[in-house]
Amino acid sequence: MTTATVPSTSDQRIVLSGRTWEQFKLIQQGFEDSPGMRLAYYEGTIEIVMPGREHEVFKSLIGFLLELFFVERGIEFEPTGAMTQERERVVSAQADESYCIGTSKPTPDLVIEVVFTSGGAAKLQRYQALGVPEVWFWQDGLFSLYRLRTGGYERIERSEIPELATLDLALLTRCMLIGETSRLEAIREFRQAIRQG
Repeated sequence: MTTATVPSTSDQRIVLSGRTWEQFKLIQQGFEDSPGMRLAYYEGTIEIVMPGREHEVFKSLIGFLLELFFVERGIEFEPTGAMTQERERVVSAQADESYCIGTSKPTPDLVIEVVFTSGGAAKLQRYQALGVPEVWFWQDGLFSLYRLRTGGYERIERSEIPELATLDLALLTRCMLIGETSRLEAIREFRQAIRQG
């Protein structure tokens, strides 16, 4: 008799403290053949996340809507997804979505994180160590945006990336909420609104 495995709807998260960079690299090697796993390291803490179904649905919809915005507005972009970003022996992180706007760069201009569990502040520390200019969080049906300043990240009301300055965050948020029940309807509404705008 065969049993089907039902995908978990919630994220599974393991945090290991007091670990070295070398230990992190060994764990990273052990997960090389596990697509979808997210690994992070900063200040002796290793985080291992296995995203759940809802997490993946939301991160994919955010990515699709943003990429639709780029295409409709004629903005050149490079989707860098969950690529591993590292500073040797200091930090390693994998975003849910990430983008270089305009031209390809070693560090993406924008990182997006879908948060179903805690850890937002820790993620900002990692991205600050990597020098990521802008980080967006999607949590509890809302976006929160952060811009890197000299002293750290500062919360902002709209993107300071010039190409994203005209993006209506209220529209994006509304379409994300519509996407909870119909991705197709969310995409149609978003596309129609940005074509009229």
